Parts: sequence; C-alpha cells; structure tokens
Amino acid sequence: MIALIENARAKMEYSFDEELQAGIVLSGGEVKMLRSHRGSLVGSHVVILGSDAVLVNAQIPAYPFSREEEYDPKRSRRLLLHKNEILKLAQAIETKGLSVIPVSIGISGRHLKVRIAIARGKKQYERREELKRRDMDREALREHKMRVR
Repeated sequence: MIALIENARAKMEYSFDEELQAGIVLSGGEVKMLRSHRGSLVGSHVVILGSDAVLVNAQIPAYPFSREEEYDPKRSRRLLLHKNEILKLAQAIETKGLSVIPVSIGISGRHLKVRIAIARGKKQYERREELKRRDMDREALREHKMRVR
C-alpha cells in the first residue's frame, strides 16, 4: 500500500498492538483530494455503530471543482470490514486502555484503503524515553559517518 496521508501523531501517542486494512466509502471529490495528498487523520478514531465500523473526525477538504454546496469535511465515513474484524474492533474498544485509530490512508491497486490499528496510549515518560532513544541513535549514526570519512 502506498500511503497518501498519514497520522503522524499516532506514532508518538500510541503503541500499536495489531493493524488491519479496511476499505472506505468516499465520494468522488474526496478520492481526488486524497490522491492529491490533501486531508488529515489527526484526532480521528474508529467507532462501531450497529454492525458497521465508522471513521469519525477525519478531515478531507472539499474538492474545489465539485458542486457539493453543503459538504462537511469532517463527516463520518463507513469502513468496509469483514464481520469478524468488526467484532475484534468492538472488543478492543470495550477493553479499557485500548483505542482503534487510523494510521494512514493509501492506494492498494485501484482502491483506497485505511490502515487502522488497535493501539494502547503511551504514558508521558514513555514518549520522553522514545525521543531520547531516537536522538541517541541519530547521534551515533552521525558519529559513525564522521569516522568513515
């Protein structure tokens, strides 16, 4: 899958337990905006309504050449999943400490897919440790490059 838009905040705020790929129901203008890398998944999440999984609070701006006068960029969009995957997501949502969040939207063949993850929120100290580790790795790589020259 080639990612068009990603949820950068998700990697910082959550640790992923399991990832799934789902289809998404979109209008034509939304597809064109996503293919031009316009949109945001920050602050969005997945909820289960009845027997459907729904992506809530994902922002896809209106296509400038469409005639949709009453377009809502943050409307809820239905996700296409198998029944057993929806049941797994429903169990994860009910479990305390777990969330279902979109990681990215991308192209798989001709179709747009949403990569969603069952995730556990990181604590503040875990985020700080990860940033320190990343900085140390970057510094070690920089020193290694200097020695090679």
